This record gives sequence, structure tokens and C-alpha cells, in this order.
Amino acid sequence: CSSLAIGTTTGYRLFSLSSVEQLDQVHESNEIPDVYIVERLFSSSLVVVVSHAKPQQMNVYHFKKGTEICNYSYSSNILSIRLNRQRLVVCLEESIYIHNIKDMKLLKTILDTPPNTTGLCALSINHANSYLAYPGSASSGEIALYDGNTLKTACTIPAHDGPLAALAFNSTGSKLASASEKGTVIRVFSIPGGQKLYEFRRGMKRYVNISSLVFSMDSQFLCASSNTETVHIFKLEHLTDSRPEEPPTWSGYMGKMFQAATNYLPAQVSGMMSQDRAFATVRLNVSGQRNICALSTIQKLPRLLVTTSDGHLYIYNLDPQDGGECVLIKNHSLLGSGKMEENKENDLQPPVPQSYAATVARQSTVPSTSTMPGYSEDGGALRGEVIPEHEFATGPVCLDDENEFPPVSI
Repeated sequence: CSSLAIGTTTGYRLFSLSSVEQLDQVHESNEIPDVYIVERLFSSSLVVVVSHAKPQQMNVYHFKKGTEICNYSYSSNILSIRLNRQRLVVCLEESIYIHNIKDMKLLKTILDTPPNTTGLCALSINHANSYLAYPGSASSGEIALYDGNTLKTACTIPAHDGPLAALAFNSTGSKLASASEKGTVIRVFSIPGGQKLYEFRRGMKRYVNISSLVFSMDSQFLCASSNTETVHIFKLEHLTDSRPEEPPTWSGYMGKMFQAATNYLPAQVSGMMSQDRAFATVRLNVSGQRNICALSTIQKLPRLLVTTSDGHLYIYNLDPQDGGECVLIKNHSLLGSGKMEENKENDLQPPVPQSYAATVARQSTVPSTSTMPGYSEDGGALRGEVIPEHEFATGPVCLDDENEFPPVSI
């Protein structure tokens, strides 16, 4: 979540998200019009672009050198592209192609997948756990989990009753969040086992179309946005993978009792125990627009970023201790001449008790980007992990040149 890529009618733009006040444009290209997919490999110079002019063709560029690395054509329109340090995944309506990102060789074609008209799929950014998730059924909320490293099916997760609408891995690839087309319940599963860990209820009054589902880099928070004006942020309490021994308290004891009871109770009843209300919320000044969210640390503080399809980036403060209504602190225009719009917080929403100063006062409790588990600029690998030598095999795609991955500056 350190950069932003947008496709426009004239080409694409890349921005750096290192500052709240200033939005730095890293690159702009007007060579290909009507770009509807643009994916950048972390902070490297590799960019994958698809345009409406040639919707069946994927173009891979080294934007710093201004050169095209390669292009591939497929049998039908490209609906989405996902990539990490090891794999590049191209999703069509009824098939998925997996490429080795170092030489762009096609490793695997998953044919006859259930009709996937939106190109819904998720790929773990941690290349040590290159799991791929996509709908396993067109009529139910079944998730197909595929191991992108071994190129084998891992498991099938019966996640929801209705068709899937959103999928997202956490930064280490150990958790997967999902939502159905109803948009009322969000579930989190362990990977690769597929056990249900959490269930959050977004709301029951109306069905919504969840357009964005994303974890924070430390996996403590999960954000969900939809075609409504409200963005929900849930807190993943009781991280059993990081704190296996709960403190000997009454609440801890009861929590264990409930957890044990869920193994014997009907699904409906056990699910009710794990429901939770949103830890924090945001009320956007627009509704009905597609948007994409990110939870990121900018200038040592946790922020919620919301990008809307009309070309705006909204930055909010997130109070990691008390939650509540997030405070809008900046509104950037992404389609202008590079100039940012003035802060319109007073026009958009009334002040709320959680002040910016209060959040700053707690900054010592916020993990910096460089120390978050599973995060590093080398592609999401855990620090100290030995990257397989075959990943850096010589080939036409040279990504580790020109100091592509400098230390994270905070």
C-alpha cells in the first residue's frame, strides 16, 4: 500500500503514497488509451497494462526505461491481473493463466473455471505463500484455493451460501477474507486449511455490493467498502496465531468455552457467537460509486485510504485503540493537472471527538511499516527469509536493477 496506480481514458498514472499532504506522481503514460487494468509490482518498474482498445492483450512494461518487456494475447477479454514477486496471474471469464514473473513463461492454465464475469480472484502478495483464490462455483459462495508455487489445488472452502463478491489475502498469505453478493457477512479463514476464524456482520438492513476488502499490513484490521456511503473497519481480536496462550482471565476463559462450544453447535448458532460490530467506520460524501480502500501506515500513523471511481483519493486517520468515526484529513484529485485539492473536511463532515492530536499522541503504539510482520519491499517475504535462487534466474525481466527496492523511508 505504498503506491497507487490508476487507468484513465488517456493512459495511466502512478503515484507514491509516502505523504498525506502531497501526492507525488511517479510516472504518467499516454501511449495506450483507455487503460482499464494497471498493476504495478510493489515499488518496482514493472507495470502490467490492459486497454479497452485490445482487451485480450496484456502488455508488460519497464516504465523507468520506457520499454515493453513483452505482451501476451488470450482467447477472451482480460478481467483482472494479480502479481507478486514470483507469479503473474491473468483471469478471464472461464479460465486462469499463471505465469512465472521472472521470465513470463506460462506455467499453468486452469481451464473451465466457473463463469466469473467480474474476474474475481486474489493472490497472496507474499511469494513464499503464493496462494490464489477464485470462485469455485457460480451459484454458491465456494472458494477454490490454489497453490501458485506447487501449481496444485490446495482445498475448497464453503464460505457463503450465495455467490462471492470479494476476496482478499492478508500480507503473509495466512488468512483469506471473503464476502458474498449479499454483502451482509464477511468471513475470515485460515490458509491453507480453510478453517473459519472470524465472522463479521456488516449490516442486515440492506444488501450491498462490496467492492473492496483489504487487511492492514499487520493483519489486525479488515476493511470493507461497498456501493453505500459507509466504510467498515473490523478488528481481528484474539490473534491465536501470535498469542497462543490467553491470559488467565474470566473473559479469556469464557472465550475459550465459546470457541469449544462452536464445534458442537449448529452453524447458525455458532456463527452468531463470532459476529462483531465494526471497530471503526467512515462516512463518505459519495455513494453508488465503485471504490477501493487500503489500510496503510503513512508518516508513522495508521491511515485509511479510499479511492473513488470519479478520481479522488480520500485519506482518513484511524485511531488504532478506540476506533470510532475516522477523521478525514486530506482529499486529493487524481485526474487534475497534478495539483491537489484543498482539504474539504469542514464541508464534508462535522468534527468528531477522536481528534488528530489524540491519534498522534498514541503513535508509539503504531507499528511502523518496516517492522510489520510479513512486510518488506522485496515482495512481501518475511525479513531474513532466503529467497529461492531460481527466482532471480537471468531472464528478460530484470527487476532487481537500478536500486529498485531501497529501504522504506518513513
